[in-house]
Amino acid sequence: MQAAKSATSTIPVVFFGGGDLVALGLVAGLARPGGNLTGFTMMSLELNPKRLELLSELVPQARVIALLVNPHNPQTEGVIRDVQDASRAKGVQLQILRAGTESEIDDAFAALVQLHAGALVVMGDAFFFSWREQLVALAARHAVPAIYDVHEYAAAGGLISYGPSLTGLWRQVGIYAGKILEGAKPADLPVQQPTTFELVVNLKTATALGLTVPPSILARADEVIE
Repeated sequence: MQAAKSATSTIPVVFFGGGDLVALGLVAGLARPGGNLTGFTMMSLELNPKRLELLSELVPQARVIALLVNPHNPQTEGVIRDVQDASRAKGVQLQILRAGTESEIDDAFAALVQLHAGALVVMGDAFFFSWREQLVALAARHAVPAIYDVHEYAAAGGLISYGPSLTGLWRQVGIYAGKILEGAKPADLPVQQPTTFELVVNLKTATALGLTVPPSILARADEVIE
């Protein structure tokens, strides 16, 4: 999104992404963006503490939980602070793993064994999403329960995901693009936030990990993959 902002101040741009869009300088405000950019925020980064809570509920025996972050993401330090607060509230130790390249992803999972981490939270990040199959495969290989930000991870074999629907967001992006083509100005189209979030559980993966998914999680799940 920053690249689009730097490239043009006149061509309308419709985005979806995470983080504090005002602090990043992408828009003047959510209600009135004020420039040539508007779109939808995923709120994925804000949900990381909730993901740690869900993972702790799913794997209550895990006293050490790792958080995988991308050091190149400008929102990373804020995510770490938020998840650290959540880990203290849950009484678990948090270990930070950083990976910004494919090889560093492999190194991060190798470090899980040395840290005795019993579970893993994967930060919502575009780089991680592009390597989601590798992340899911490594989690299976190392037998570590992991939670992700969107349905696509669980569909690829990930244990559990919690976050907005990418399909729904892309549909809304298309609607906004249509409005702009009909004459609407991005400056007048408010940046919107998702109002519903999907909790997806992969029971096949849970069984492979020897986990019993609590009824409290199954009852809240929007989709259960068997």
